[in-house]
Amino acid sequence: MRIITGEFKGRRFDIPKTFKARPTTDFAKENLFNVLYGYIDWEGATALDLFSGTGSISLELVSRGCAKVVSVEKDRDHYTFIRQCMQKLGTKKSIVIRGDVFKYIKSCHERFDFVFADPPYALPELPEVPLLVMQSEILKDGGIFVMEHGEKNDFSDVEGFEERRAYGSVNFSIFKR
Repeated sequence: MRIITGEFKGRRFDIPKTFKARPTTDFAKENLFNVLYGYIDWEGATALDLFSGTGSISLELVSRGCAKVVSVEKDRDHYTFIRQCMQKLGTKKSIVIRGDVFKYIKSCHERFDFVFADPPYALPELPEVPLLVMQSEILKDGGIFVMEHGEKNDFSDVEGFEERRAYGSVNFSIFKR
């Protein structure tokens, strides 16, 4: 896994072979961030990475200049890996939380410029995630929410839906508050 651009461009992290989570491919990640440049200025933005998995998106957000990146990951080993990656970068812009995303959203009192969610594609509650995020108060007015999902999911009827992008088997739905 590597950071594509920004302050830490080119830094690589070896994901343990025992991990179940798959990092967003470099191809999909690079294309997504190219699209997002039309939506958001990363410099000084606050970001929330839900279902952080390997931390690939969180690392990219820190590298691109976000003032604060909160990563929420339930799996103990993945949480530890993300913390170690952030420590290797020496950044103070990252907060890694080990916890349940659904409980976090319900109890969070902070608002973010950008929210990213990459739940496991087989997660039974996956269809509920966009509605939950868009109806919560975690996204600032004018903020952007991106949901990574499989090709069979369609979230175009959720309020705030802007567009859907597909890069191979990786699909992103983009929402704006």
